[in-house]
Amino acid sequence: MIHSSAFWKQHFQHNLKIQRVDHDVEPRLTSPERAAILYSLKAWQLGETSDGHHLLAAARRYATRIGDPDYVEAVKLFIKEEQKHGRNLGAYIDRINEQRVQKDWGDTLFRKVRYLNTSMELWTIAVIIVESAAQVFYQALHDATECPLLRSICKDILIDEAHHIKFQNERLWMIFQEKGFYNKALSLLLYSVLFFGTIHAIWFGHQKALKAGGVERTEFFRSMYYKFFNTVKFLHAREQQERAFEPKLNYLFQGPSHQ
Repeated sequence: MIHSSAFWKQHFQHNLKIQRVDHDVEPRLTSPERAAILYSLKAWQLGETSDGHHLLAAARRYATRIGDPDYVEAVKLFIKEEQKHGRNLGAYIDRINEQRVQKDWGDTLFRKVRYLNTSMELWTIAVIIVESAAQVFYQALHDATECPLLRSICKDILIDEAHHIKFQNERLWMIFQEKGFYNKALSLLLYSVLFFGTIHAIWFGHQKALKAGGVERTEFFRSMYYKFFNTVKFLHAREQQERAFEPKLNYLFQGPSHQ
């Protein structure tokens, strides 16, 4: 089922009010755990702090073209959730007496690619790929330590990411349906190239933390391919043509079916 922008706007407004992290809990991180995860923890924290300026610009152009102002508001709230992740991770880094990083090669590369992009389609598939990788990474980060505070931060992010991917998959489906046969084929090729490059960069940069959480190379790539193929399958699902325009509050509590 494809939900309206108004539905997602209401979902994000509700979800942002939920406090799942108790920052009064003292962080407990052992030296081996710190050594295994610290670089990646700092890098992902930096990646969660974008102001979303370029994404919003693309969303405004797209929303104007299709006449859907609620989409811009939904994207603004989506960005706020990502920034919440950055604040929580940043506060944790502060609590363990470490310095936040201001620059990271992976973040710099991804931001440059994003800043050159004005297409809502490419923004959407790029976010889907990175959010899918975030699901694997934050589960690994959760499992790499026994720290209750860090685990609760990871759980909060994982709950949000499931909704984020559903939100982005639905939007990509809408964009994809506007295309003809050959343009769809070219788009799938482009998605695949972007996917292939991104997951290899993420494994190269964060394999130490992933392995600390029990995710070896084969498992990482298998999980990522599974998530990517689910997105492609979703794009071709004919039954998605039925759209629900009325928000349903029970959805906000149960969470979306993850495609």
